[in-house]
Amino acid sequence: MALPDLIEIVPLTSTVRAEITVPGSKSITNRALILAALADGEVTLQGALWSEDTQIMVECLHKLGLDVQVTVDPAEFCNRTITVQGLGGRIPPGGTESQPLELFVGNAGTAARFLAPFLCLGSGVYRLSGVPRMHERPQAALFTALRELGYRVESETGNDKLPARIYGGGPKPGKCTVSITASSQFASALLLSAGMGGWQVAISGENAEESPYVAMTSKLMEVFPKQGGAFQIEPDASSGSYFWGVAWLFERAGFANQIKIYDWASTESQWQLDAQFRIYVGLGLNAGMKRQISRLNELADSIMTAIVLAPFAGQPIQFTDIGRLRVQECERVFALRTELTKCGAKVIEEGDTLTVFPSALHGAEIETYNDHRMAMCFAILGLKVPGIKIKNPACVKKTFPNFFQKLATPAPQGLGATILDGHTGRKLALDELFAD
Repeated sequence: MALPDLIEIVPLTSTVRAEITVPGSKSITNRALILAALADGEVTLQGALWSEDTQIMVECLHKLGLDVQVTVDPAEFCNRTITVQGLGGRIPPGGTESQPLELFVGNAGTAARFLAPFLCLGSGVYRLSGVPRMHERPQAALFTALRELGYRVESETGNDKLPARIYGGGPKPGKCTVSITASSQFASALLLSAGMGGWQVAISGENAEESPYVAMTSKLMEVFPKQGGAFQIEPDASSGSYFWGVAWLFERAGFANQIKIYDWASTESQWQLDAQFRIYVGLGLNAGMKRQISRLNELADSIMTAIVLAPFAGQPIQFTDIGRLRVQECERVFALRTELTKCGAKVIEEGDTLTVFPSALHGAEIETYNDHRMAMCFAILGLKVPGIKIKNPACVKKTFPNFFQKLATPAPQGLGATILDGHTGRKLALDELFAD
């Protein structure tokens, strides 16, 4: 049965003891899929995320003609074991100028950006397109760098966004500079294919080589089995933040909650900036030692979780350097401010900073803007605040299709929460809570 278009989260009122599994990292999975396709031999990705974004990447590789096999993962329903037969850097040819090979990337920024340089290594013409929001998201810095390397990249609307045509030119040793001011994915996209292309990539802009996601790419490339083999994907740290957030909320309320995340120790590689979520929530929201949290070098997407929790902190908290949130799945700065204000929070937006003040919250109907992280952030708020209703909850399929099942599954595998149909008040069964 389909997840209703409006659900209500019923607050938890007692201690929860659970050990939750969260799906694999989207960021690592989609990077690993590109590296596996470029490998010289068969690569098996274990614990790979199986959600809308990674399914899109697999579908694109299939459409290109690569041999990609997907099997279930018994440890986590939304993970898969994915086996890719790498072609040693050979990219299957595209179409012609009149009939390019069509690749649909939905609203998956990683797929759109990582595929563009990868396709340049092929031959023929490829067309990348997505949903309307993907056609609004930045691509210019990446396209400029590819042209600097000698490749032909044409934006159909002339604004250096999707839809775009990529003309494969094969490996072309050369140099380029890419700015990561709008997105660090541009640099990661180039680096993933740089070895096969013979490219030297210089990085400029916000945080340059120290950007956490660029660092993730570099570290992954160092250890990836380029000649074939197995590679284990870490749990997604951003997804883990929701459950650490629930634990923090109820510790603040005096409940002796014991919420753990299975295999969390593997995130201690620090490839994922959001693995630090518990540290910064403890410092900023709990202990009162830190009054600012930056998206630049302290938290990544989990800063959204911290913003939603901030009304329960004992002091105003400033969330700084959050401009990049404006150009992701939705205009997230506007969305967070609008929906938190709707719940009774005092939130001030100044430039690329949100200041959230201690506030008494109440229920509201939350617009998710078709953004998976908006849905999940406000869902955990609903475990504390009565009357929180989530519109379009199925948007969590982008990275965490069984998120609401994790909330509702009885402990110790879940939190045992009650979730209602937002229109009728009927309690939803577990099989009604999967987003597909």
